[in-house]
Amino acid sequence: MTAPSAARTRLERVRASVAIASLAFQQIEDDLRGDGIDAVELAAILRELSEDTDPPGGLMAFLAQLLTAAAQRAEHIEPDRDGDASCPLHEAAALITDNVGQRLIWAANSLHPQGDLA
Repeated sequence: MTAPSAARTRLERVRASVAIASLAFQQIEDDLRGDGIDAVELAAILRELSEDTDPPGGLMAFLAQLLTAAAQRAEHIEPDRDGDASCPLHEAAALITDNVGQRLIWAANSLHPQGDLA
């Protein structure tokens, strides 16, 4: 079992990371709501969310990887090992990868089929 102070420190790190990510997402949202974004630039932004090479596969792949890690941890600690916690996490990761990521690519391609900004 994890010591309470270690768990608290881990939770504090997660909270701080989520806060930083929230600020970054807010900046992206503000940019999307700003004037002057055309189809080509919006397509490039969508591709950045889904196809960036760092992390491999973009933000959606990273979120799916994060949920998969949580699912794997849940498999080891959930009562009765019945999948009540881990299964929904694995399913969420699959939905992000298979559904959300692909839809971002479709939207980007419909806006600008040629690819990224030159």
